[in-house]
Amino acid sequence: MHAIHWPEQYLPGTTDNYVSNEVIVQGLTAAEVWPYLNDTREWPHYYSNASKIGFDGGKGPELSAGARFRFTTFGLDVEAEVTEYEPPVAGSPARVAWRAWVDGSEEVALNVLHAWLIEDLPGGRVRVLTQESQIGKPAVGLRNAKPNPMLNAHQDWLEGLVGAAEKGKQSAR
Repeated sequence: MHAIHWPEQYLPGTTDNYVSNEVIVQGLTAAEVWPYLNDTREWPHYYSNASKIGFDGGKGPELSAGARFRFTTFGLDVEAEVTEYEPPVAGSPARVAWRAWVDGSEEVALNVLHAWLIEDLPGGRVRVLTQESQIGKPAVGLRNAKPNPMLNAHQDWLEGLVGAAEKGKQSAR
């Protein structure tokens, strides 16, 4: 199985907070899951923690290399830029990552890298992995919260993404 490509600044274990979520399901392919992550118009339909999504420079609503966008998550207005973008192709996993940030004082400033990997596995299975590494005082608060809101919200995102892909596959029949 493949792994996330981490820039040194965001290397897990060296930042203020890190979460990892993964699902492996049978009956879907990376190509069937990808459109529901790639097209940001889909996000609010299956993940309630993403809203007010907009793009800069006439890009979007689909993600693309270098695209700058913004969205609201965890009650924060976040700026983001896609730093890695590889749609699925036979034999290679799909990858997308964005650097996201909230500007402000030390109390509110946040800098994160959120990465996704979607890969086909033997036996008609697909693996969807999402990991996020965060720097800043708000990240420390998230890390110390129990239950962990990042871990739980990202699991909701994964399950919603897979559910949307399954629904899309059924309605295409």
